[in-house]
Amino acid sequence: MLSTKLPRLLNIDEIPQVFQEHGILFGYRHPQSSATACLLSLFQMTNETLNIWTHLLPFWFFVWRFMSMLCVTDVQNDSYSWPLLVYMGTSCVYPLASSCAHTFSSMSKNARHICYFLDYGAVNLFGLGSAIAYSAYTFPDTLVCTTFHDYYVALAVLNTIISTGLSCYSRFLEIQKPRLCKMLRVLAFAYPYTWDSLPIFYRLFLFPGESAQNEASLYHQKHLAMTLLASFLYSAHLPERLAPGRFDYIGHSHQLFHVCVILATHMQMEAILLDKTLRQEWLLASSRPLSVLQITGAILLGVLFSLSNIFYFSAALYRTPEPEQRKKET
Repeated sequence: MLSTKLPRLLNIDEIPQVFQEHGILFGYRHPQSSATACLLSLFQMTNETLNIWTHLLPFWFFVWRFMSMLCVTDVQNDSYSWPLLVYMGTSCVYPLASSCAHTFSSMSKNARHICYFLDYGAVNLFGLGSAIAYSAYTFPDTLVCTTFHDYYVALAVLNTIISTGLSCYSRFLEIQKPRLCKMLRVLAFAYPYTWDSLPIFYRLFLFPGESAQNEASLYHQKHLAMTLLASFLYSAHLPERLAPGRFDYIGHSHQLFHVCVILATHMQMEAILLDKTLRQEWLLASSRPLSVLQITGAILLGVLFSLSNIFYFSAALYRTPEPEQRKKET
């Protein structure tokens, strides 16, 4: 029987502090699990199981949508669709990276950090893909071809690099300064998201323009609302904070956060698809489309410098002594 081969789960008192989650008391995997044990845990109810599946299943859904779009797009000649394909490609990357991070994060302390470094890089790459799609399809009429529009994607690339570095750095503060760690990590994702969403805020709450007054606005509103809910759940650790031990396996904040993030991405994707279709004539006549060099340059720079951040901080893990070792040396 498969169940006889599954490893015993631990409680919070049996694992190092770096593996402990606020308000989660039971269902922890062994902190030195093998890769095989991590994969088997996909089919065992642990406190990470639904974290994995709430992103692994949507990954396949987004892949299906991406492949469907590829099949009906003349990739070589339809330059108007290139930003959409980049966005849909990055929307497949972050759920896969997240599910892998949660799957293999119990192999060791350093493996846990490196898994989440890669997760943060994938999330920021998705943010850059969103900025490219927003620049191409969702900008309100009055901001199209402005200086803000011209430098929007370039600054999104810079935000991607800074955000990846800041979120990776925050993991070094988890034990000694947990509040500062949480604050930096929330900031690392909040400020690039705010930058990316500035044209949406302007469009929804100020002057959308005639071409931007369409059905996509409702999906943009839903996307913003779902993102705010996801941010609240990530920061507040509710409901497990109010009833420790009651939501260890089902219903804790990170699972709810994952669901809200996926729903937000779905709403965002629908909004971008509608804008791309409904505004095509106006945008082709009034805006300067992103060139293949601008799109590939932005993605390559984002990937290159984010990976550099990840390699740097991964190497730093092995140069930084453990807290107990620092005390002995002192």
